[in-house]
Amino acid sequence: MTDFDQPHLFVKVCGLRTRPDVATAVGSGADAVGFILTPSPRQIAPAEVRRLVDDVPPGVLTVGVFRGEPVEQVRSAVAESGVRAIQLHGDEPASHFDALGDLGLPLIRATSPAGDLRTGSHGEDLLLVDSPKPGSGTAWEWTDLAGAIDGRWLLAGGLNPGNVGAAVAALHPWGLDVSSGVEASRGVKDPGLIRAFLAAARTAELG
Repeated sequence: MTDFDQPHLFVKVCGLRTRPDVATAVGSGADAVGFILTPSPRQIAPAEVRRLVDDVPPGVLTVGVFRGEPVEQVRSAVAESGVRAIQLHGDEPASHFDALGDLGLPLIRATSPAGDLRTGSHGEDLLLVDSPKPGSGTAWEWTDLAGAIDGRWLLAGGLNPGNVGAAVAALHPWGLDVSSGVEASRGVKDPGLIRAFLAAARTAELG
């Protein structure tokens, strides 16, 4: 299991689908890489994820992202894909987190700014606060979150290499999650943008 007590800003690059993109994210210093196992322009099959996670070193967390799937379907996809963490992105109830707890994997709960912003309230290890329109890449008023959340939480939604520095300075989140902001087109990652985002995030955390 990844050590969540690392001293630096935690950065997750999500929506990856190819070996070169995974290699770019890992090589640029990402702490986690995410794979969308739910209907999305970035969806990838569990068997394909298995081939990708085999290339990821143990120190980088591999995350399977789900939205609204039944618990048994999540469990099956996790087993087939080999991911080492689970992200539930559909306002799933606490009972879903309880039902997945026996897998011994880190659990990430995603919510909107209007949702439950209490870290750990559903038994999750990490909270992710996303745009009201997840996956759209649309900018939103994340500045309203200043001082509203404690603990281990990731800021997501509308982040890109050009605004991540301002986001870190304004909110001091525990971590970041990016997908659309490092794409050349919807669902297609741009390696240059991945590198630029990680570089900007690391510069921002130094103040």
